[in-house]
Amino acid sequence: MDFLFSEEQKLLKESIRNFAEKEILPFVREWDEQGAWPQDLTAKLGEMGLLGIIIPPEYGGAGYSNVDYVLILEELSKIDPAVGLVVAAHNSLCANHINLFGDEAQKKKYLTRLATGETLGAWGLTEAGAGSDAAALKTKAVKKGNKYILNGSKLFITNGSVAEILVVMAVTDPTQGRKGISAFIIEKDMPGFRPGKKEDKLGIRAADTAELIFEDVEVPAGNLIGEEGKGYRQAMGILDGGRVSIAAFSLGIAAGALEMSLKYAREREQFNQPIANFQAIQWMLADGFTELEAARLLTYRAAFLEDQGKKIPKESAMAKLYASELAVRASSMAVQIHGGYGFTKDYLVEKFYRDCKLATIGEGTSEIQRWIIAHRILQEF
Repeated sequence: MDFLFSEEQKLLKESIRNFAEKEILPFVREWDEQGAWPQDLTAKLGEMGLLGIIIPPEYGGAGYSNVDYVLILEELSKIDPAVGLVVAAHNSLCANHINLFGDEAQKKKYLTRLATGETLGAWGLTEAGAGSDAAALKTKAVKKGNKYILNGSKLFITNGSVAEILVVMAVTDPTQGRKGISAFIIEKDMPGFRPGKKEDKLGIRAADTAELIFEDVEVPAGNLIGEEGKGYRQAMGILDGGRVSIAAFSLGIAAGALEMSLKYAREREQFNQPIANFQAIQWMLADGFTELEAARLLTYRAAFLEDQGKKIPKESAMAKLYASELAVRASSMAVQIHGGYGFTKDYLVEKFYRDCKLATIGEGTSEIQRWIIAHRILQEF
């Protein structure tokens, strides 16, 4: 059992930090206030190999491990969680769905474009009436000849209005429940498909979040991923890995908030001494950094098991639950340590405070994670 990063991983961590500090940090506040994804960043992420992190090199990807992926997402999210979320949704959901379940023709046609940063990808499961109950989909795909006709809508889709390649779940057999759900690859320029309302959000504002609308969209039968009726099972497998990425995203938020708080506590003086000398502040920092290490252990363990080819529904849910709720606690603590300044935009801790809440909601709420964990424990013991 080895808890240490390799020399290659240390260099990777340093390179991502340098990239984030140069290409992201100077613009964080501007992107957040504009509430729009900076299109030029897509190409830069692609050049760094960050849009094909776990995709094999034969399809233009970097071929990194899932442990490497967690390391990368933490570093990006420490600077701007919005960028971390976009990278996570692109890699874990859209690209990895095609990587794991697509055929060779689909991988060559779509995966290479995604992995090299030619475009962002999106993944469409959630609907207005199908959030935590992911099987309650209403979007339908009816086969006609060598095409499927898609009708319906999706909600809260990360990269929804900027992605050119999307993986979308739709019902192909309404009589079969979740076994009647299939997955399709959609291209942005297919007639009848359009992004709908773009969400104006509390936090993670630079990440594009939009509705997807399908009106008689003709999808080639060759864009069906795997077999009919396998979409729900595929999606649940993808979400296991996706929850590890949200845990890593949460680690970045918690680490960023805590590191800013430590720096501030050393610099801020009250009663003729740094506030870091006060026990109340020390205990907050002690608790925060201890919980951060615990969250890291859960998250890296889940990623390690994923690299071993293990199924990780319980492990990913535990990592996501603990890390996401820590992100909320750490961000709140950071605002408290910064006092009045923490409530202003002079410091980025207020942005972490707004960004963090998504971590406990996206890719399964904390309540759903607890249900998954309990369900698995009751099966195992």
